[in-house]
Amino acid sequence: GGRATVEHRGGRATVQHHGGRAAVEHGELVDLRPVPAPEDPAPLGPDAARWALLHPAPHDRPRITADHLVQREGNPLFRVRYAHARVRYLGRGAARLGFAAEPGPLDATEADAAVTPACRAPALQASALHTPLSDYPRILTAAATHRAPDRLARHLVTVADAVLPFLTCVLPLGEEKPSAAHRARLALAEAAGTVLAGGLSLLGIDAPEHL
Repeated sequence: GGRATVEHRGGRATVQHHGGRAAVEHGELVDLRPVPAPEDPAPLGPDAARWALLHPAPHDRPRITADHLVQREGNPLFRVRYAHARVRYLGRGAARLGFAAEPGPLDATEADAAVTPACRAPALQASALHTPLSDYPRILTAAATHRAPDRLARHLVTVADAVLPFLTCVLPLGEEKPSAAHRARLALAEAAGTVLAGGLSLLGIDAPEHL
């Protein structure tokens, strides 16, 4: 709970709020949007605190817990930052192997597929990534228009969840040599990394190169 002073055309009103419901001084109940946080998120650190406040929808009460700091799959913030760091790692690995990103067909030749059967259909794996990447400009516009950073935060989770399974096929495996397909896969992965980095930056959250 807490107190807040609200400016309005008729002057000021003092409200008592608790869990998204507020009582104005004359007793009328109003809904506060976004729902106020139950406690100070500052102890989580700046990145986790911002995520804790910006990721929930306006009608949801923010969770101010240490779960936002845990480095495991169940933490959406970790998945987003890990996906970005993983893309950057693969870019450095590609540079060591002497190739760079270049758009093109994602599938390997039949000979390459015979060597690494786990990556026979990276284009199929990438299909789940194309939609959230192409939707990113629309999500940005909607988030800005409706002052809804939660839309951007949730979209970053969607991008991260789509790109992570694809990343296993970006670098050559086993006896493979770098090919046009690997350059194309790296280009798609780096596009996702750019979206993740840009989205986190707009939310005021660091996008680490290493994690």
